[in-house]
Amino acid sequence: MTDSIEAARRSYVEELRFRTQMSYPPLLEAFETVPRERFLGPGPWRYRAFDIWTTEDDDPRHVYHDALFVLDEAKKINNGQPSLWAYHLDRLRIRTGDRVLHLGCGTGYYTAILAELVGADGAVIAIDIEEALVERARAALVPWPQVTVLHADGAVGPFEPADAIIASAGATHPLPAWIAALKPGGKLLFPLTSSKGPGTMAYVTRSGESILEARLVSSAGFIDFQGARDPDVNTQLAEALKRDQGKSVRSMRCDTHEKDETCWLHGDSWCFSTRDPVQEESAAL
Repeated sequence: MTDSIEAARRSYVEELRFRTQMSYPPLLEAFETVPRERFLGPGPWRYRAFDIWTTEDDDPRHVYHDALFVLDEAKKINNGQPSLWAYHLDRLRIRTGDRVLHLGCGTGYYTAILAELVGADGAVIAIDIEEALVERARAALVPWPQVTVLHADGAVGPFEPADAIIASAGATHPLPAWIAALKPGGKLLFPLTSSKGPGTMAYVTRSGESILEARLVSSAGFIDFQGARDPDVNTQLAEALKRDQGKSVRSMRCDTHEKDETCWLHGDSWCFSTRDPVQEESAAL
């Protein structure tokens, strides 16, 4: 059985590599190493494909597919699409020794992937607002002592400085507490989602104090991030996404400025802009 599970994991990683073109060796190794079944509870397991189905039995080989496994059916909480996270984590290039903040950690599967990336010299702070999920995550993540799991609201800071911040639920806008916690060169990845259609994944890199590099990449659908949603911004975001799905975004401004034609989505203390971050930084000086 051990050999067959290991074979299933190798096949799973190869499928993710084929689908996403992920090429970061530590991430490939992490997906092959972390036992996904540990974070799903006892089988058989419920999973989403064309419908919600149940695996035939509790053979752990069933979970090594690119599928959404249900954690809480009533609240529509699942384990996350492996190919989506493989694609985006591959581009973050998290390194040994990094400090990572994982917001909306669920039962901790992707937290464990992050823990493998940062290694014993790094740290992962995992936060979730659902107490039942936090209890499951703490139990499942015992083999990774570099992880601290907190029952808290990931929308409320302040947070300790981080090399990477990853949110696993959809926000209408970046929160100031997230941006403030980014170290120089630090990266923020979160789903930027409206309730009126598909969202996108936002990559933000602290390249300056008030002007940050930003890209909006691919399509994404997530449950809402409680505390990181604004009804007015939700409507504006839906309109912005209809224009170009965020393909024109190049930077995020945190300086005070009047809305102009370069503001793709303008907020009180943040703004996704179509201007180049180098131009933005020069203009701010």
